[in-house]
Order: sequence, then structure tokens, then C-alpha cells
Amino acid sequence: MKRLFLLLMILSAGLAVEAQTVDKPWGFGLGAGAYGNFDKSGVGIMPGFYFSRYLSPTFDLMLKQDFAFLNSEVRNDLDAGNTLLNLRLKLYNGKIINEDSPVRPYFYAGPGLLFDNSSEGLNFNLGLGSKFAVSPSTSVFLEGGYIDGIKVERTSGREIKEDMWKVVGGIEFTFGKAKDSDGDGVPDRNDKCPGTPFGVTVDEDGCPVDSDGDGIVDYLDDCPREAGLTSLAGCPDKDGDGIADKYDDCPDDPGPKELKGCPDTDGDGVIDKNDECPGTPEGWKVDEAGCPFDNDGDGLYNEEDECPDVAGPKENNGCPIEEPEKPEPIVLDIKVKPVYFVVDESYLTDYSKAKLDSLITLLNENADYNVNLFGFTDDTASDEYNQALSERRVVSVVKYLTDQGLDQSRISNTAALGETNPVADNTTEEGRRLNRRVEFEIFKLK
Repeated sequence: MKRLFLLLMILSAGLAVEAQTVDKPWGFGLGAGAYGNFDKSGVGIMPGFYFSRYLSPTFDLMLKQDFAFLNSEVRNDLDAGNTLLNLRLKLYNGKIINEDSPVRPYFYAGPGLLFDNSSEGLNFNLGLGSKFAVSPSTSVFLEGGYIDGIKVERTSGREIKEDMWKVVGGIEFTFGKAKDSDGDGVPDRNDKCPGTPFGVTVDEDGCPVDSDGDGIVDYLDDCPREAGLTSLAGCPDKDGDGIADKYDDCPDDPGPKELKGCPDTDGDGVIDKNDECPGTPEGWKVDEAGCPFDNDGDGLYNEEDECPDVAGPKENNGCPIEEPEKPEPIVLDIKVKPVYFVVDESYLTDYSKAKLDSLITLLNENADYNVNLFGFTDDTASDEYNQALSERRVVSVVKYLTDQGLDQSRISNTAALGETNPVADNTTEEGRRLNRRVEFEIFKLK
């Protein structure tokens, strides 16, 4: 008992070291786990508790009490008790790991007074563990370690030394926070700005941070990362138009507030950077791109077009020139054989080219004759696909005719009609062949 009293005296002296020098210097832990002897004589339950005292960023002093309850078929009672004075070496000291890290590993070691059955003696323990922060004042911990045993006498009369291992988990609470009237995390004794509003970021002196150094602290600064003007709540105004750059769509060019700080040189309501026609005369109506309207698309703006809704040449002030009526065509009863195409193709065979040569001869010999072209397909594909295929076939025929010297004006109309108007049954190969065609209609004007 004298040795236990001596151990408690040493602890009391240690806990007085550096009192009231840091926030929350006191801690209380409570936990439980398992222990066992290295001679494999059984596994038991080990609850315990401790008081701790902050000494420095690297060290804590701990007064710890462990109890060992043997758990076996024979008995389940107190096997041992160990009162320990430990020094905890913290790796979360700001040099290895940040002090406010959520994971806080440590080592511990120290002497103790072990009561094992009817024996007692000085011993020591050591181990490692980690705390895991749950809140500013609470954390859970998990640790494992070695307990140096003392010599005990077995019922057989044999004296042995029981060294033990342990694995323990639990919870730790810290308390004793220094007074901090404004709640900024800096104790009043160190706070040079004690009236800081709650939640404001402060520096190590407890004063609101001014990140950009413009004389306006961040929590009052609308632009805390850019130096600015007091009149604009700390925001810069590069173009000097009285609109802070963060709200100015054109921060490099002055403009009115109603246009979000952007200039509109021609006054048409479309800012210069979006205006594709920046020189629009005053009063002209414009579209969203800032260009005057041209309803009929004839190249003359409505304001200068005498016929703004009907297209006409510029030389006639945008109004159409009336042309004489064209004579009506007379379809001639001249049969021209169609040209046929390979499945899913639009190229001309030599046989088809020979037919087209005959058509060219007919047109060349009759200067008042013209021709219309109609392209068709069979029905073996979709309507959309066949429509496009018939267009390609018409283009192929027109290209051949004009390549052979026929004037484009002699081809009055062309029509791609897809799979419509079949001339034969599409259920047979022969019928489909006859439907893959371009037909011709010969006519002349009255």
C-alpha cells in the first residue's frame, strides 16, 4: 500500500505541470477489452478507466486503472488489478500528423502497481493505439499493449511470472476549455478582437481575416480574394463604371447598370460584345443578334426596303420585278424508254447510257423540246431510304445529260418519288427490276 500511495503522489505532482496553459487539458476515458497470458492459460475481460492531463503537443500524462477478470469454465472473478502512471506519446503533434486530425495515433508506456491474486508488485506496460475524433470533446479509442507481470505462486506451489497482452477499446471525453466569449476558438486571454461575430474565420490573434489586404475583413467583403473598394463592399471595379467586377458582365469596358455594365454603342439594346451589327442606325428594329430585320431575305433591311415582306432586287428598292407570264408546257406524245438501275444503286449501266444518248439526240434535233425527269425505286427498303435513293438516281441521270453537253435549262423539272407509282408487282424480282427506274416526259412550250 505504501508503494501505491507513492505512485499516487507522483501522479498528483505530474498533473499539476503546465496547468491552465491549453484548452481542454483534462480527459477521462472508459473502456473494455480482452487480455491473456502469454503462457496461453486463458483469455479474460479487461475493463478500465483513466484520467489524463495534457502536458505538451507531444505528451499526455495518464493515471490508469485496469481490472482483469478471468473468464473460464472454472471461475469468473477478479484475476488482477493494475494501477498505472503512463506517458502518452502523441503522433498527432502537428509535426507528424495535424493536431486536429480525425485519426490520432499514439504510443504509451509507464510504471504501475500490479495486484495479481494475493501478490502485488511494481511493473510496467507499453503499447500503441489510436483515437478517432467523434466531436470536439469526444473520441473513441482502440489500443493494444504488453503488461509486464509479477511473480505469483500457483496452487501447485510453483512460482511463475505472468506477462500479459491486452486489446482494449473505449471512449474518451475532454473538458476544461478556456473561456472564449466570442466562440472563435481563441481564448479570451489571447484574443485581440474579443467581439468577433460567431462563425467568422479569425487569425491566430482572434481577429477577422482580411485575405486580400484591402482593409475590409472577409466576412464583410463580397470579394474576399480580390482587393477592392470600400464603396463596393471590397470588390474591384476595373472599368470604373460603378459596378463591381463580379456583377459586371463586361468588367473591362464601362457600361450602364441596366445592361449589367456592358456598353451598347449604337443604342439598339444589344450590348457590343453580342452585337453582330454594331453600326445599326438609331431607331431601327433589331433581332437578338443586334442586326436589323430583313423579313423577305432579299438583302435589304426592312427600314430601306420598299417591299419588306416580298423579296425583290436592290435596284428595284427591294420590290419584285413583274415578269411576263411563261407559256404553258404542252406534253408531247413521244415515248422515251426509262433507264433501269441495279438493286440499291444509282450508277448508270452502259445500256442505260445508250438510251440517254438517244434522248440527247432527240432534244438536240428539236430545240423547242424540253424534258422532265421522275425517279423511282422498288419497295425493299424504308420510305425514307427509298426517297433518298430515288433522288440519287435522278441526280445521276441529270449529271450524265449535262456532262454530254445538254444545256441544264432543257431539263425543266425533276422529281424523286421513291417507291410510289410502281409499274409492276414488287413481289417478284422482275417487277422490282421494272420499278427501279427514271422516267422521262417530253414537252414544249406554247
